[in-house]
Amino acid sequence: MERVALVTGGSRGIGRATARLLAQEGYRVAINYRQDHAAAASLVAEIVAAGGTAQAFAADIAEEAQVMALFAAVDAAFGPLTALVNNAGILFQQARIEELDATRINRVLATNVTGAFLCCREAVKRMALRHGGRGGAIVNVSSAAARLGAPGEYVDYAASKGALDTLTTGLSLEVAAEGIRVNGVRPGFIYTEMHADGGEPGRVDRVKAQLPMRRGGQPEEVAAAISWLLSDAASYVTGSFLDLAGGK
Repeated sequence: MERVALVTGGSRGIGRATARLLAQEGYRVAINYRQDHAAAASLVAEIVAAGGTAQAFAADIAEEAQVMALFAAVDAAFGPLTALVNNAGILFQQARIEELDATRINRVLATNVTGAFLCCREAVKRMALRHGGRGGAIVNVSSAAARLGAPGEYVDYAASKGALDTLTTGLSLEVAAEGIRVNGVRPGFIYTEMHADGGEPGRVDRVKAQLPMRRGGQPEEVAAAISWLLSDAASYVTGSFLDLAGGK
């Protein structure tokens, strides 16, 4: 069976490393991005130059119509989806709760929670045996913040990832008999561009001495965990979480 993977938020960071690795492993990779077309296009070019198959697809997963159009476009380009990596996520400037407003909170939840729900919904419609699918695997990219709370920095982001963990657990049970496995990874303190979105590009270097492993992680380390959870080697694993936070 042809393996087709959709990686949301695939133009940078963990998503980029995951798309690259899955292409190396023989997946036809759909790389979703919201606005950085140049970054997505450069990744596609890199994968194709290495002998892989990839295509970039623009969509804001916080918008239901765009999610539906995204999945339809992937269907047309690559055929039946077999793997979904729900990686797209946003956070904003570090802030205490007194500084948060509804606009920020709702934007975080729209992307990190509603967007993930919508992508899971569309994937299940295509993968589930009850819908004529052939099964598949979903990996939701959560965060160590779901366990730690991110006090004084991103409580809204942490709460959104806690919701994503609950989605992972519930959905894994809902579709286990339909040939779909659903698992999560919880990275923490990884060297990605996301820390700059929060106003502190050097955050990992600031906190790494407090971690049991005394170092930050690399996106490729998270990608390897995602790849394993999608693979046949994890065929009896569902509803599970892999923490990648240096022991924190």
